Amino acid sequence: METSAPAHRRRLPAGRKADLASYVEQTGQVTVGDLAEHFGVSIDTIRRDLDQLDREGVLVRTHGGAVSSATGPLKDRALDVRMRVQTEEKERIARLAAGLIEDGSVVMLNAGTTTLAVARALRNHQDLTIATNNLRIPAELAPTAFRDLYVFGGAVRSITQATTGPVTFTMTPGGPEVDIRCDLALIGVGAVDEGGYSASNLGDAAMMSEMMQRAERTAILADSSKIGRRFFAQIAQLDRADYLITDAPPPPHIAAALAQADVQVLVP
Repeated sequence: METSAPAHRRRLPAGRKADLASYVEQTGQVTVGDLAEHFGVSIDTIRRDLDQLDREGVLVRTHGGAVSSATGPLKDRALDVRMRVQTEEKERIARLAAGLIEDGSVVMLNAGTTTLAVARALRNHQDLTIATNNLRIPAELAPTAFRDLYVFGGAVRSITQATTGPVTFTMTPGGPEVDIRCDLALIGVGAVDEGGYSASNLGDAAMMSEMMQRAERTAILADSSKIGRRFFAQIAQLDRADYLITDAPPPPHIAAALAQADVQVLVP
């Protein structure tokens, strides 16, 4: 008598993909190999399923696997994952931020996917001096946009592909620190609420705060998914920034707090 195949092998593709999406959401992060073994199908089949589910916005495809796209903190997800989330919102924020930057000015940019979008939006600018801890920004900037580009040293956080350390430079190894200032600091943050701006990492928060201290003006960059949340490490209170650039008007109670702090909210 012929034995029947295991239940997971008899599922129709549509049913398998629904089960796959549910499994990824429950697990949070998976590899192609794990999924192929779990569902009893080939790696190529899993890759096709993941590609389709990514196009449909059900999950986020990553190199070698996938992660859940369910709403929630993205602070501990790798940069390649966060670059796939809220992409249109970040591009709109970046265009507004680029409009604040005048040719020939000195700009600081911190780590994050929104500031990477800003770097791409500067392709029509000229003669900028840019200082950043974002190791990806040099590859994103148009060569014609800047005169000088500086990257802050310090410990490298692989998850953000950025350095964490003091916002300083020395002319010679072991020499005195050079006092640096900028016209505008563009700071991508993890969360904004009535208490201020916050991040998930203490070192990152300290670096963002120091960038703000060295700036004539500061623009906070945060898409609407970050508004109304608070993370572990406080960066600064609301009144330390001049602008909040986001993709949608904040909720009334946060909008009132921003207005009281004299922060100008810019939305597309």
